[in-house]
Amino acid sequence: MRLLLDTNAFVWWVADSPRLGERARTAIDFGDVWVSAVTGFEVATKRALGKLRFDGDIAKEVQRNGFQPLEVGLEHAVEAGELPLHHRDPFDRILIAQARLEQMILVTSDAMFDRYDVQVLAT
Repeated sequence: MRLLLDTNAFVWWVADSPRLGERARTAIDFGDVWVSAVTGFEVATKRALGKLRFDGDIAKEVQRNGFQPLEVGLEHAVEAGELPLHHRDPFDRILIAQARLEQMILVTSDAMFDRYDVQVLAT
């Protein structure tokens, strides 16, 4: 199972937060898990703004947890730009585009993702 972690799922996994449900934890434990470069950008941005507490190095956490990094390509950007405007968050739109194009299941707590043609695993 190829999984792409939404930023919240990644942060909750690293923090071992109870907000990440058992079903998502099991899927992450046994899946082929990817973390997008846009997640790194979102975590760093929110941390700099004081909206998120995340200690440590994002790239090292991806590696330490055995996840694969997923770069943002031009095709992802175009797909995100062409998505219906159900969701206006640019970070999330890139993640949706990546999951669609890379045929991954998006692990997220955001119910808005259900409005798109993308497989979702709720956290």
